[in-house]
Amino acid sequence: MQVLSVASECAPLVKTGGLADVVGALPEALAAEGVGVRTLLPGYPDVITKAKGKVVHKWQDLFGGPARLREAKVAGLDLYLLDAPHLFDREGGPYSAPGGLDWPDNAERFAALSYAAAMLGDEHAAGWEPDLIHCHDWQAALTPYYLKVLRHRPTPVLMTIHNMAFLGLAPPDRLDALQLRETDFTRDGFEFWGQISMLKAGLVWADHISTVSPTYAAELLREEFGAGLHGVIQSRRADLSGILNGIDEDVWNPATDPHIQAYKTAKGKARNRAKLRKIMGLPEAEGPLCVVVSRLSHQKGLDLLLDALPALTSRGGQLALLGSGDPALERAFHAAAADLNVAVRIGYDEVLAHQLIAGGDAILIPSRFEPCGLTQLYGLRYGTIPVVALTGGLADTVITASPAALARGVATGLQFHPVTADALALALDRLCNLFQSPDIWAQLQKNAMAQPVGWGPSARAYADLMKRLMNAP
Repeated sequence: MQVLSVASECAPLVKTGGLADVVGALPEALAAEGVGVRTLLPGYPDVITKAKGKVVHKWQDLFGGPARLREAKVAGLDLYLLDAPHLFDREGGPYSAPGGLDWPDNAERFAALSYAAAMLGDEHAAGWEPDLIHCHDWQAALTPYYLKVLRHRPTPVLMTIHNMAFLGLAPPDRLDALQLRETDFTRDGFEFWGQISMLKAGLVWADHISTVSPTYAAELLREEFGAGLHGVIQSRRADLSGILNGIDEDVWNPATDPHIQAYKTAKGKARNRAKLRKIMGLPEAEGPLCVVVSRLSHQKGLDLLLDALPALTSRGGQLALLGSGDPALERAFHAAAADLNVAVRIGYDEVLAHQLIAGGDAILIPSRFEPCGLTQLYGLRYGTIPVVALTGGLADTVITASPAALARGVATGLQFHPVTADALALALDRLCNLFQSPDIWAQLQKNAMAQPVGWGPSARAYADLMKRLMNAP
């Protein structure tokens, strides 16, 4: 089976979050299931520099300018790069200008990506045609529309939602610019409260919808999680699957990680903890060293952590945080770092992320919603106990240390609910109690490190789903 994966980012070439890790790791995992994957990415400047590749197709005018399709192989990934300088050759991030504001032509930029994907699924544009197209989030979500409505091709399309909160909105005066039919600008089409929603187009016209955990799939049926599209998800309930993300167990392996002092059992964390305290400027302490590696946003619940912090520091616990995002949260965590037991680094540093997860005793993920989450999986792999909100993939991957789970010896972390500062404070107090019981804590770490977090089962589920879609009447 040959699959075209379409996404706006892919590790190790371009990354702003967990989407890139998934898109980068899934091809190798699917190869073990007999599925070949080629990944279509925008030709951002750094991507073109790293990959270059040979030109296999040209467009004289693709959403406002000439474009070329390049074929390349980088880091074991088979890639197509959409080299469209008028859309992607600019300073800044994948989605925003250097000042932090979204590019005003983001709709056209990612419509072009979707159109190129539809061409690959149609005209042998690169001398290759996929059996199935796998689209990731709103940036690729116009693909099934262009393929099926404009080009009338039957190639099956799987639409995966990594985060329902990002709808890919554009005003209706962009219909012609995006090559969308006005007759489809309806409630049953891609219209969303008077605007175009690129994600909604993907949900309506894809053959199947998946998301990145079973619990998040169920949550999307509810108004509070569906971002206004819960009715669309309800109408397609029969075509909805939840498949957990995995992690790249070669990149995230405490026994071989080049960024840390490698260890095979949790006893090896002591050296990394001492090093992390030195890096972050934290003193020795009696309580658990908790870490956060996250975007600073309302979704991630980090305002709740600010309110709950005294429950940790009053018990001798510490916090080391790496992240960036909401300027108000950045300022608030900087202010919190006046406490000697709180250390904050604003920004992102891949090496420091590995050092935090290896050196921390616990990793805190108080998200209000979390489609899957990867950092709790990294924590499990490294014996860093996850403290998570009971939502989405966090609910599916962490076994809370209830009395029953502790008695059976199966607990791997702590879950809390409701998602409030008070409930988080109680969980942090509970964490400190567990940390003070060396035998219980050691069992938690052992259980966590034994928990399966790789792609194997999920890759099989994806491969089975793709085969069903290919064989559907």
